[in-house]
This record gives sequence, structure tokens and C-alpha cells, in this order.
Amino acid sequence: MTDSANGNSSATPQAIERLTSSAERELEALGGEGEKLEAWRVKYLGRRGALTSILRSLGSLPAADRRVAGAAANRAKARLEGLLDKRLAASGTPGPIGAIDVTLPGRRHVRGRLHPSTQTIQEILAAFNAMGFQTVEGPQVEWERYNFDMLNIPPDHPARDSHDTIWIDRSGGDGILLRTQTSPMQVRTLESTTPPVRIVVPGLCYRFEATDATHEWQFHQIEGLAVDTDITFADLKGTLYEFARRIFGPDRKVRFRCDFFPFVEPGVEMAVDCFKCFGQGCRLCKQTGYIEILGAGMVHPNVLRNAGHDPERYTGYAFGMGPERIAMLRHGIDDIRHFFANDLRFLTQF
Repeated sequence: MTDSANGNSSATPQAIERLTSSAERELEALGGEGEKLEAWRVKYLGRRGALTSILRSLGSLPAADRRVAGAAANRAKARLEGLLDKRLAASGTPGPIGAIDVTLPGRRHVRGRLHPSTQTIQEILAAFNAMGFQTVEGPQVEWERYNFDMLNIPPDHPARDSHDTIWIDRSGGDGILLRTQTSPMQVRTLESTTPPVRIVVPGLCYRFEATDATHEWQFHQIEGLAVDTDITFADLKGTLYEFARRIFGPDRKVRFRCDFFPFVEPGVEMAVDCFKCFGQGCRLCKQTGYIEILGAGMVHPNVLRNAGHDPERYTGYAFGMGPERIAMLRHGIDDIRHFFANDLRFLTQF
């Protein structure tokens, strides 16, 4: 193989052998200093080293010459790397990148943890389980009759419109949709169960709306329901007051105010005293001293009737809350979108 044939005199087996001999002599003359050994490695074996350049130029050779030169270059590389490893081991200098120094401390593995939404949901469920509530779950794809009709939501209610609900199929008499709330499990449970009933229902819900700091199109909700004979509004207040103490602390103040929800009568909103100003009034609580955390009320007689139970015999209460909202209040989170952004900088704080 001549220089005229390949256009690169450094790629001949003879030239590679000369380069290898020169590198060996130079390595032999070096001391044990790590910096000198690293400079030698870069000169011959680095990304732009002499031997690396030969290996990269092999593609320009004829096929027959390429095989011969390639084999010689690979043998030279293996020999020089072996000599360097021996010199490094003899001098006590750490090896090249990829080598293991057993004297260094091991790298700690990142520990997995529960999502902050999951943590909050588990705490809420534990609080109600301790008060005798059973946890049940329902389908995320729901019938219109369970999501709206049987919950006393009228046909002309704006919540049924496409700008608020994600519909899958409205062609039939009973539409199919992504549930907008976990409340359908009120009716599903009452249909198949004779009171007493005491349940909490966690799950994902969906609404067709733009996202911002306080709204998400996908979010978690926890629904609660208790039905039996002689249940009163005092039972509802006592249950939610105990829940607030367990989740937010024994010193929390609770406030109930009238509100409207189609499936309860009367309806109320529940608020706790502000975590920042403790009821004095600040920007966070809009100077009211309280922050709303959930809606609740006594189960509407029509809902009991739709599920096949006599409202003259049975009464009950229901409540619904957003775990993300409660987590935001507890931890001072200012944007609900953080919960679904999969940003480890946010998630590893919990």
C-alpha cells in the first residue's frame, strides 16, 4: 500500500507501527505525574489525538487497504491504552473517565415519593376513614343521567353546555361524558345500597375550561356522603369541623355560610381562618379573614327519590372538596398548574 494509492501516508501499517513505537518511548520517559500522563493520553488517544486521527481517516482508503490499516490501528490503540492503564495503576493516579475509584463515596440514589396531590388525598381519606367513612371509587367516563339528571341538575343548566363539559357522545338520549364531579357516586351508591351509607369518593374530574393559576381542566375531587334516618345539619357541621381540625390543626376556626348547589338543600360553603393572617384580614383571604375550602349541604330530597329512597324516612348530607386547593392552602402554593407540570424542582419539595 503506497502513499499514492491511499493519499494518507500516516495510515499505512508501517506508519502506525512507527507512531506506536514513538508513543511507547515517550510514555516510558514520563514520570508518574498525573498531568503529564493525561497530556500524553490527549496527544495520542484523545478525540483529536494522532492515533484517533488515523482511525477517522480510514474511510477514505480502498476497501482492501482499509481492512489492513484498520486492524493495525486497533491493535495499536489497544496496546497504548493497556500501557497507560498500567502506568496509572502503578502511580496511583485515577484512571480515565469511566474507571471506578472504590475509595470514593457512593452516589446516593434519588428516592421516589408520593405526588403532593396523592399525599393530600391520602390524608383527607384517612381523616374520614377514622370517622367511619368507607372509601369507594367510580368511573371517570360517566352517563349524563348520573352526572346531571339524577343529581337534580336541570336540563337547561349551563354546566351541561359544551363550553363547560367534555362530551364524548351526545347523539343518544343519554349522553356520555368525562365526569365533571365525583358526585355521581352519590346516586350510584344509593341505588345499590340500603342506608345507612357513609362514603368518601376520591377521583379525577374534567371540565372544558381554560387553565390559569386557579383552574385546571383536569383536577381531583373528593366527594362525601352520609345517609341514614334522623341525620341533621348538626351532624354535617360536626363532621366537617372534625375534618378541619385533623387536616389544618386543632386551633383552626371554621365558618359556614349559605350557598347553592342543585343536589343539596340547604347548601353551605365551609371556610377556615386564613393561614397567613389568622382571621385578621390580608391579601390572601381578600381581607375576609377566611378561606373557602369546600361546599356541602343536606342531600336534596329529589336525589334521594331518584335513587329509590323515601326522603320522608331518610336524610343525609354531602360535601365536595378539591385536594389540590387544600394542598395549595396548606403549603402556600400559588399556581395549581404546578401539580400537573411534572417539574421535579416542585415535586421534590414534598
